[in-house]
Amino acid sequence: MRVLVVTSAFYTDIAEMLEAGAIAALQAENALYTVMRVPGAFEIPAIIARAAGSGEFNAYVALGCVIRGETGHYDYVCGESARGLMDLSVQLGLAIGYGILTVENHDQAVRRADPTQGNRARDAVEAALCVARAFA
Repeated sequence: MRVLVVTSAFYTDIAEMLEAGAIAALQAENALYTVMRVPGAFEIPAIIARAAGSGEFNAYVALGCVIRGETGHYDYVCGESARGLMDLSVQLGLAIGYGILTVENHDQAVRRADPTQGNRARDAVEAALCVARAFA
């Protein structure tokens, strides 16, 4: 299994925790993986779409964090990144694990990202691999 992990680097500490959880899960499955960082969650679907054309990967894992702020920007970033990934999944038949945290504050993000706590990245890896196996 070859997996591309695309991580939003906007919150570096959260990105590092998410990547650690994803890498541990991928290694436990003996999956080959590539990690790529992008500026924010909004850019993740474009990178996965471009990578899908290469035929190099069986599955994709989208990791990141969007923390609610004082403006409506949160809603746009959350909605459009999720819609973009779902469109890729349905239209192109891609196995994508969704690990973009959408939270109210930094403490919630840490609890969900930390591999010793919520480890949502592991959940995203497991989802991506499950769908990839179903497509095989």
